[in-house]
Amino acid sequence: MDPVNDIHVLVLAHPSQGHVNPMLQFSKRLASNGLKVTFLIPISTKKSLNLVNSCSIHVEYISDGYDHVEADKLNLVESLEHFGVSVSQSLSDFIQKHQSCQKNPAKVLIYDAFDRWALDVALEHGMHGAAFFTQSCVVSWIYHLAHKGTLKFPVEVADEQGRVLSDPPVMSVLGMNDFPSFLVEVDHYPGALKLILELFSNLPKAKWLLFNTFTELEEELVNWMGNEWSMMTVGPTIPSVYMDKRLEDDTDYGLSLFKPEAEACLRWLDSKPPGSTVYISFGSVASLGEDQMEELVSGLRSMKSHFLWVVRESEEKNLPRNFIQELGSDDDSKGLVVRWCNQLQVLSHGSVGCFMTHCGWNSTLEGLSLGVPMVAMPQWTDQPTNATFIAEVWKVGLRIRANEQGLVTGEEIESCVNEIMEGGRGKEIRENSLRWKEMAKLAVDEGGSSDKMIREFISSVVDLCQ
Repeated sequence: MDPVNDIHVLVLAHPSQGHVNPMLQFSKRLASNGLKVTFLIPISTKKSLNLVNSCSIHVEYISDGYDHVEADKLNLVESLEHFGVSVSQSLSDFIQKHQSCQKNPAKVLIYDAFDRWALDVALEHGMHGAAFFTQSCVVSWIYHLAHKGTLKFPVEVADEQGRVLSDPPVMSVLGMNDFPSFLVEVDHYPGALKLILELFSNLPKAKWLLFNTFTELEEELVNWMGNEWSMMTVGPTIPSVYMDKRLEDDTDYGLSLFKPEAEACLRWLDSKPPGSTVYISFGSVASLGEDQMEELVSGLRSMKSHFLWVVRESEEKNLPRNFIQELGSDDDSKGLVVRWCNQLQVLSHGSVGCFMTHCGWNSTLEGLSLGVPMVAMPQWTDQPTNATFIAEVWKVGLRIRANEQGLVTGEEIESCVNEIMEGGRGKEIRENSLRWKEMAKLAVDEGGSSDKMIREFISSVVDLCQ
């Protein structure tokens, strides 16, 4: 019998869409190679979840401690602290129960690096920990430098042009406002930076460091970080049907915190000419204020392209009055507004020629991996850094800049979209996008850089657990 079939691992996801998706996809890769995987989701209610479409992964729900807590009355730091205390206990209870009733209990916990306390729980139960980073290498390295004290706050390591004076050289593209917002707007997020940096406090105790990226995408950073960390690049963690097609029936992430309007989106996209549509989404968390919504609508009205815009139900109140009614509901309309969609289906549709994105890491990787040029409109956290790399390093998009009032104007939005869709720079961006698409596929395909790292990780888990 293959020894890998006797190995059981636990995977603990942070319960937000951008954190669940990559860890779930990585779990599918492990299961496809023979490991037994139990996927743990800390959540109060699972009514809104569309469950994993994979019999190879066992899903368990554990308490997040919000059953009797009014979460909307907690600020960001209070919420994360409450979550950490509650889930530490429910995770410990689950592991204890698991170890007592399983013939071959798990000896490895793969946890979201954002939840550093999970490693302490694993070690208390005699398990090994694998930290999984759901952000880019460059952002992780910036936070690491901040934790070491190499970067001062507010960030001061810059020359007279505002360019950062730090190795590796690729980081020289970052201006002062391109760092993660927790570093440059410390007063806006009191206490948040401390929590973020604390994730590095026990990181040396982790047996493995896993990153949702691929070596070729961040090669200079990967090589630089590899001098200090034992790390593995295992991404992009995107359903196999869009990448190497080696995982049977892996057509979607299989779990969603929102209900997608898939049929309406595809029907409307089918009615549009190839490459004629701009897809707009700011993810599952970012929120635009009324003034920014007004400017975005102004840009959409003026630009030549069709558009498909995801506006979550909680954000609809910020739309200009009667805007949706103005668009109409037939397939001939210039635009369609939906509450949620299957982003991979949309990005891979032939009528989509551009992706206006908040530059969350998942969305960034999806745009890169599907070869869709991007208009980068970052909001907070790691998104400004990702946006700069999209425009300046990988050259697969244009970054929109806000004015002195902090607003992105409709004119700026219209200009950037038109340039990508039909301008001279758009041609070069499309060519670069297709080149990165192929490199992403090669990374996860058999023998690729990420495929080798995944197999190396599995081999080391087997050796450790036998």
